Amino acid sequence: MASPARSPRTHGRFIRPGQALALFLALVLVAGVGGVLAAGLALPAVAVADGTTSMTVKAFDGLPTELEQKPLPQKSTILAADGKVLATFYDQNRVVVPLDQIAPIMQKAVISVEDKRFYEHAGVDMQGMARAAINTLVGQKEGASTLTQQYVKNVLIEAALAIPDPAQRAQALADARDNSGSSGMARKLREAKLAITLEKTMTKDQILEKYLNIAQFGASSIYGVESAAEYFFGKHAKDLTYLEAATIAGITQSPTKWDPVLNPADSQNRRDTVLDLMYQQGYITQAEHDKGVATPLKDTLHVTPIKQGCMTANDTVAGSGFFCDYVTKVILNDPAFGKTQSDRQALLYRGGLTITTTLIPGEQTAADEEVKAGVPVNDPSGIGSALVSVEPGTGKITSMAENRVYNPMQNAGPGETALNFNTSFEYGGSSGFSPGSSYKAFTLLEWLRQGHSLNEKVNATPLQYNMSQFTSCKGRLSGTYKFSNSESNQNYPQTVLSATANSVNSAFIAMGLQLNLCNIVDGAADLGVLRAGDPNLKDNSGQPWGGVPFGPYPGNILGSEQTSPLMMAGAYAAFASGGVFCKPIAITSVTDATGAKLNVPSADCQQKVEPQYAAAMDYAMSNVWNGTAKAVGAPPFPAAGKTGTTTFNEELWFVGFTPLRATAVWSGQITEQQKTLHGETINGKTYYQGPFGSDISAPTWKRFMMRIMAGQNVPNFPAIGSDQLYGKQVSVPYVVGQPQDQATSTLQNAGFTVQVSPNQVSSSVAAGSVASQSPTGTATPGSTVTLVISSGQPAAPPPQPTQPAQPGPGGGNPGNGGGNPHG
Repeated sequence: MASPARSPRTHGRFIRPGQALALFLALVLVAGVGGVLAAGLALPAVAVADGTTSMTVKAFDGLPTELEQKPLPQKSTILAADGKVLATFYDQNRVVVPLDQIAPIMQKAVISVEDKRFYEHAGVDMQGMARAAINTLVGQKEGASTLTQQYVKNVLIEAALAIPDPAQRAQALADARDNSGSSGMARKLREAKLAITLEKTMTKDQILEKYLNIAQFGASSIYGVESAAEYFFGKHAKDLTYLEAATIAGITQSPTKWDPVLNPADSQNRRDTVLDLMYQQGYITQAEHDKGVATPLKDTLHVTPIKQGCMTANDTVAGSGFFCDYVTKVILNDPAFGKTQSDRQALLYRGGLTITTTLIPGEQTAADEEVKAGVPVNDPSGIGSALVSVEPGTGKITSMAENRVYNPMQNAGPGETALNFNTSFEYGGSSGFSPGSSYKAFTLLEWLRQGHSLNEKVNATPLQYNMSQFTSCKGRLSGTYKFSNSESNQNYPQTVLSATANSVNSAFIAMGLQLNLCNIVDGAADLGVLRAGDPNLKDNSGQPWGGVPFGPYPGNILGSEQTSPLMMAGAYAAFASGGVFCKPIAITSVTDATGAKLNVPSADCQQKVEPQYAAAMDYAMSNVWNGTAKAVGAPPFPAAGKTGTTTFNEELWFVGFTPLRATAVWSGQITEQQKTLHGETINGKTYYQGPFGSDISAPTWKRFMMRIMAGQNVPNFPAIGSDQLYGKQVSVPYVVGQPQDQATSTLQNAGFTVQVSPNQVSSSVAAGSVASQSPTGTATPGSTVTLVISSGQPAAPPPQPTQPAQPGPGGGNPGNGGGNPHG
């Protein structure tokens, strides 16, 4: 079957002017004696003007007889979770409706001006075709096509528009629209033959319905009478009055020239012409005609401005343009919506999709207001700030905001951008940000998985290690790793619980020393935390900048590489949900123009963290309000979290959660030349110390969470297990009196870490032997036992108490006076 999008020339056939005229005359002759339909579209051997009957018949028989009618392009709509329209997308602004949803007077208005004999002819109007044949051959444009022929032409144009290759598309469009010379005549012949065939298989009402949905009714990409009615009059096509119907019916002949908004004077004249025809054909009365002509066009219009794309989302729900943009990126990137990106883009702009999302308008409004309260849009510091919230147990993204105004245009003004700070490169253009200490959660998780406890002590004294001391799947590492704590007095032996609350770098590096670095970064990746950069670019080691786990190096215990706030929120949501990780999702359902449901990306919720370890993570990070976020203050509901600040205070984080929401807040530099925020004035405050994650991001998190948790019954976190809090207790070998080397070997063989006090003490045991140890009795496996070594000097005898002076006669001994007040 020949493709309706191609002209006869693409089949290698060229119809000469004489043939074209002969075909028209023959077609008119046959139709005049009632033979077109009866003959089954086989042109009889009749005498024609140039005497080339056989060639003419052959050319006519070679024209296509079947019209491939594909679903019409329709606009797609993105909805918030409550059904509010966030945005629409379309190549053609069209809503297809059945004929019974189009006012009868609208149908009559189009028939009166476009094809008054529509219900009488068999697809072609021979009177008009004969006149058009002569005028076309002499170079004049002539219409005279029936509604059926116009519908055929529109179908061929739509088929051409759907061709992916630009050159082929342009050629097909030219063929479908050609009105000049013999090629134009060939197009009219093709349309005529297809129209005649169509009328054998479809009823008049079916053809009229399709025409009213496919035709263009305005310059602003308005297609179909339903979209025209909504745009020009703010109503449905079924509710149009005769005067409104006349206005719309007059547009389609020249959608730009007769557009009521662009050319109101010309449009009013055209409307009045349609009213004349409607009156002449008995569709309206004389009184209706006269009243209509006397009514100014502007008094009838109720124009609803057409807004397309995610810029309109901000008008519906504050700051939701970035979330809307993320939804479009999900559709364009996910194979669930088509094999290629061009297929997926066509589906979005032409598929008539209804896309219901996870965005909760009330939460989005709170997110937008609070993130901009933390760092205003045009703050002189120029830093960025972003907030994203995920529902634990479902992965639904309920809000996504940043301190910018969404604007994808090249001429975006100050404070406007399309760069999405919350997402990774392929979903918004950002390369991500270093999470700093908020990444320590994954070292803590691995610590628990290896059987360690929160009350186990680690030696947080060293601030420098040989890289070879760490275990990594990259093999033996070389070099020296130096670091520091944010507070100079934090490097001392301490419990992991205390180290987590106070975010002590040296303690977490000491923990990492006892773990496999690969397990740490793989554990994070298992919860969706990956590099956020462009996956098509490679770093110096040949690894992609995006879509892969962090490198298994000591620096990543402290979160030195880049990830996204959305990834961090998704991972922390797993801690909040008892260890169930759900991939963050933005779409809950998609239906196409027919109402059929399409597959959408799954959250694929799985138990990725053992429940006992998730409960321990909740407990440990609930202590943040007694540690780095003490100045922020605990909210009045169960909440946990982790601050994060990079080495030179470039990036500031707070990632926190309740059992109902996990929210990540980031603030920091967005320029390629990273510089410290120390000394910067942000939102009117100059930070002579810091700033830290507790200074901007944590207060923003608390304000936002206080608003969205208000009035909700926030459940408690599950109770922590004894093993995770205190560890499984085992006997500690008693090594007092043993030489240091022997004692160390005994303890290490029993699974303990040994720390030797730098100061020896006087003791009755031999020099170099253990004078005392801590702890004794029982402890958790792998915990640190501190040894104090004897100097070999005997301990000094305890001081003897002095006797109080005896008072002498007559006032006592003047040498002792009132006695020695110090004893």
